[in-house]
Amino acid sequence: MTRLIEQLTRLPGVGEKTASRLAFHILRSDREYAQSLAEALVAVKDETRLCSTCFALTESDPCPLCADPQRTTEVICVVEEPADLLAIERVREFRGRYHVLHGTLAPLDGVGPDDLKIQPLLVRLRELPVREVILATNPTAEGEATALYLAKLLKPLGVKVTRIAHGLPVGADLEYADVMTVGRALEGRREM
Repeated sequence: MTRLIEQLTRLPGVGEKTASRLAFHILRSDREYAQSLAEALVAVKDETRLCSTCFALTESDPCPLCADPQRTTEVICVVEEPADLLAIERVREFRGRYHVLHGTLAPLDGVGPDDLKIQPLLVRLRELPVREVILATNPTAEGEATALYLAKLLKPLGVKVTRIAHGLPVGADLEYADVMTVGRALEGRREM
C-alpha cells in the first residue's frame, strides 16, 4: 500500500490524502478492475505517440484529425498542450487543423523557442496553403508571451494571425470578475 500511495502522489494534483483514498479504492475493488487499470496504464505508454504533423497525442500517425479529408488545411489552430486541443474539439465548431506546441515560452524556467514545436509549424506554413493561424494559447503571462512571439514570427509569412477571445464566461457575474477579465471582455467586444 505504501508503494502504491507513493506512486499515486507523483501524479499532478494528487496529494497524500487523495492518493490514500485512491489506493484503498483499488484495494477494495475486484482483481479484474486492478488488472484493467494496470493494463490501461501500460497501454497508454506503449501505444501513445505524437502525431508527426500536428504533435497531438495519437495511436496512429498521422492522427485522425490530420488524416480527416473533411478538415480544411487552410486554418491551423495553435494550442499549448494536447488537452487544449481536446477542449476545442469538444465544442465541435472548429473544422481546421491543429498544431500543439507542447508548452509556452518561459525564460525564467529555461523554456525558449527551441524547446517548443515552433519550427515544425513554420515548415507546415511553407508547405500548405494556410490562410489563417489561430493562436489559442492560455491567457497567462507565458501564454500571452508565446502568442505575441508567434504573431511576430508568422505575420511576415503573409498569413492572417488571429487570437482567441478572452473575457467573461457565460453565466458569470460582472461584479465578481477580476479587473483583467473585465478589461479583456471590453477589448474583445463585438457588434450585435
